Amino acid sequence: QVRLVESGGGSVQPGGSLRLSCAVSGIMFSSKTMRWYRQPPGKERDLVAVIGSGGGTNYVDSVKGRFTISRDNAKNTVYLQMNSLKPEDTALYYCNIVHLGSNYWGQGTQVTVSS
Repeated sequence: QVRLVESGGGSVQPGGSLRLSCAVSGIMFSSKTMRWYRQPPGKERDLVAVIGSGGGTNYVDSVKGRFTISRDNAKNTVYLQMNSLKPEDTALYYCNIVHLGSNYWGQGTQVTVSS
C-alpha cells in the first residue's frame, strides 16, 4: 500500500524558513518522480516543485530562487526547503506520487506565513 506522510509545516513570519518532509512507503521510491503541491485557503491545489528520479528539478515561477526540492532515496523521503517565505506562500502543502496511473497524496501539512 502506497503511503505518503508530510511533516514540517508551521507558522513563521515573513522572511522565515521551513523545511517540509514527505516520507514515502509501499513503493520503489527511487524510481519515481515526486511533486509538491499547495492549496491556499479557498483556492485550487497547484503544483509547486518537481524532482525526477535522476534528481532533475522544476519549480513554479513564484518560488524559484526561494524553494529547493530534494530527495534522499536511502530514506524514501522528499524535502521542500522554503526560504524567504511570503504571506502568499500560506497554504496546505501536499506531496504527490503517480503510480500505475493513480495519484497518491499525503494528508498535507499547513504552512502559515504571517506577521
